[in-house]
Amino acid sequence: MVKFYSSNLTRAHFDLIQPLLPAAKPGDRPRSTSLWAMLNAIFYVVTQGCQWQDLPGDFPA
Repeated sequence: MVKFYSSNLTRAHFDLIQPLLPAAKPGDRPRSTSLWAMLNAIFYVVTQGCQWQDLPGDFPA
């Protein structure tokens, strides 16, 4: 279960942004982290002003 943060993107907002994000490279390893979770982590760092290593444990590594 993912905890809700005020900086999280809604699924509707992510669906608008998703076509602008790069696709996985063909022949590469499949992505193990969802782009939605990664963007939520980035927005959390930007809004909270914390360091990347101080993210809560429910964000991707």
